[in-house]
Amino acid sequence: MTETSTPAVLYICAERSQDAPGVAHKRAVQEGRDFAVRNGLHIVAEVSDPYGEPVPQRRAGWMRVREMAERGEVGVVITRWPNALSQACERRYPELDHLGRHGAQLFFSWAPLSAMAGVRSTR
Repeated sequence: MTETSTPAVLYICAERSQDAPGVAHKRAVQEGRDFAVRNGLHIVAEVSDPYGEPVPQRRAGWMRVREMAERGEVGVVITRWPNALSQACERRYPELDHLGRHGAQLFFSWAPLSAMAGVRSTR
């Protein structure tokens, strides 16, 4: 990636076995990396949380993502699909608002959703 590519954080919130990342986690990582390459994004960090907690602010990983946006370290957050942020759609909107107030956008890497993304910006 070039120095002018947009910095991104890859956020993975997927079920994991106790011993190792599961298939969903591995797919989320690969799709996120592929999405970044296709859209000229530079992944500066990969942050993971186990799936299941519906309140994003109760997850250590998501709080790290929020802090990265607040400090201006990332312009994009990549995650696989909306349920990675929260299964409850009303819990997603405040987080999207928070990211936006700090100049960051959320994009989904899952193919049917990523086809709608038009990421081609630099920071």
